[in-house]
Amino acid sequence: MMFGITDILIISTPQDTPNIQRLFNDGSGLGLKISYAVQPEPRGIAQAFLIAEDFIGSDDVCLILGDNIFHMGEQLHIFKQAVADNEGRCATIFAHHVSDPERFGIVEFDSRGKVVSIEEKPKQPKSNYASVGLYFYPSDVVEKAKTLKPSARGELEIADINNLYLKEGRLSVVPMRRGAAWLDAGTPDSLMESGTFVQIIEKRQGLKIACIEEIAYRLGFINDEQMLKLISETKGVDYKAYLNKVYEENHELY
Repeated sequence: MMFGITDILIISTPQDTPNIQRLFNDGSGLGLKISYAVQPEPRGIAQAFLIAEDFIGSDDVCLILGDNIFHMGEQLHIFKQAVADNEGRCATIFAHHVSDPERFGIVEFDSRGKVVSIEEKPKQPKSNYASVGLYFYPSDVVEKAKTLKPSARGELEIADINNLYLKEGRLSVVPMRRGAAWLDAGTPDSLMESGTFVQIIEKRQGLKIACIEEIAYRLGFINDEQMLKLISETKGVDYKAYLNKVYEENHELY
């Protein structure tokens, strides 16, 4: 949403998709258009492009992993500009310095900062920069996904997609600098760590991270009337108070 995206396809398991759909419905209350698709079995991240072929059509596409949390702060405009500069031509991915590179797809840079390779979960990592779960691709990503063969893990690897763009000279890797945080909440420990991070930032600043109602309202996806409707339907006392504060502050500013 922070990148201005309003047309969204959520892909999940047969068990989880109905629950997600009950939560968000068609997204119209947030000024979004949300569709749903099922991944019957975990066959790799790149399988998402095959599942979403009709949804993508001839458009550029953004893929974000559901267990990733991003806190970009003031660097958001840099990332948005990088995506805009490459629109329709190149793939744009982001890299973050990590202490445990064996767990991730790792980006290797040369002495000039140019990308040399991307390797999925390497036993001997060539850098500490991990490719994070946020990717922007031209529409030809679907055709590239169709050419992939399962890896030794039996999955269609997103690293293989990125390497195809790299070989064509059409891959832009944007490092996330200090001040921007990326949290992979895919394990019990990292989920707890992510919750602690979010709690500390929100408590210190008095601002919520990834409050979708606030984002939709501040970006103009919904108007005053729609925001008030969302507030009236919110049951959590603290969350309702926060949304009321957002609404009131918006009117104080304008």
